[in-house]
Amino acid sequence: MQNTVRQNVRFDGVGLHSGRPARMVIRPAAVDHGIRFRRMDVTEAGTDPVVPAHWEAVTTSPLCTRLVNGAGISVSTVEHVMAALAGTGIHNALVEIDGPEVPILDGSAAPFVRALLACGAQRLPAPVRALEVLREVRVETETGWAALSPAEGVEMAFHIDFPDPAIGQQDLALDLGNGAFVRELCDARTFCRQQDVEAMRAAGLALGGTFDNAVVVNGACVLSPGGLRRADEAVRHKMLDAVGDLALAGGPVLGRYTGHRAGHALTNALLRKLFATPGAVRMVTCSGARAARLPGVGADLGEMPAVA
Repeated sequence: MQNTVRQNVRFDGVGLHSGRPARMVIRPAAVDHGIRFRRMDVTEAGTDPVVPAHWEAVTTSPLCTRLVNGAGISVSTVEHVMAALAGTGIHNALVEIDGPEVPILDGSAAPFVRALLACGAQRLPAPVRALEVLREVRVETETGWAALSPAEGVEMAFHIDFPDPAIGQQDLALDLGNGAFVRELCDARTFCRQQDVEAMRAAGLALGGTFDNAVVVNGACVLSPGGLRRADEAVRHKMLDAVGDLALAGGPVLGRYTGHRAGHALTNALLRKLFATPGAVRMVTCSGARAARLPGVGADLGEMPAVA
């Protein structure tokens, strides 16, 4: 069945790139509402403040996923909260926000997941519809590639390769059913290289970044106090981002996502190719064994990683 949140869930923090205070409330929504953001600070008559969480609304943005509606109203850094909603099986919600950027909190999806699981899901009287991948599609650049291929459930494999020994090469593959997102990915924080921090801030980015909401590495050293939550935290965070970006498809994607040095732009390009390729995908109604393998089914607050 489709789910929404049982009650309002509130978050207060700052935007990672703007550094400005950000307040957000996730509210219950009806069957087939999907996920939508509403900019509460947009009050001009005739200007639509609602931004759909949909792949067609994604616009080019460095280092994060940014959504823009037809009126030019935007919400950025949506990937972590989208991953949390998908990973806890929330299909319908209205996300109200008082500015242009989702709060970064601790740099992972764990605070969102913890609050959503504590709130609990409200079942709605309609089945979940998912997008079944029927044939492989692939996109690539000079530095990486991403692909979607048929699979019975929701699977993901990822490879990263960074020159810093603190990260290096990392690989991970997961079946994202049975609450795996909560156990395996939600606590992985965003990361960056120390040499890139000054450049980002000079470009007006990462103004709200601190050691409390990002893992900063310099060569073989992890500069953030407490070090890594997991030895392969970096690749897990890349997978977390991909879960959030794939959640913009309009429903769970039944298939196997493979990312090789991929990022937000490649994942969005992959969704665009998926929907532009005849016979590559179809909408299906999930029930029985297939519904039981969707992300969020089996998610349990008691399985949250202790470090999160």
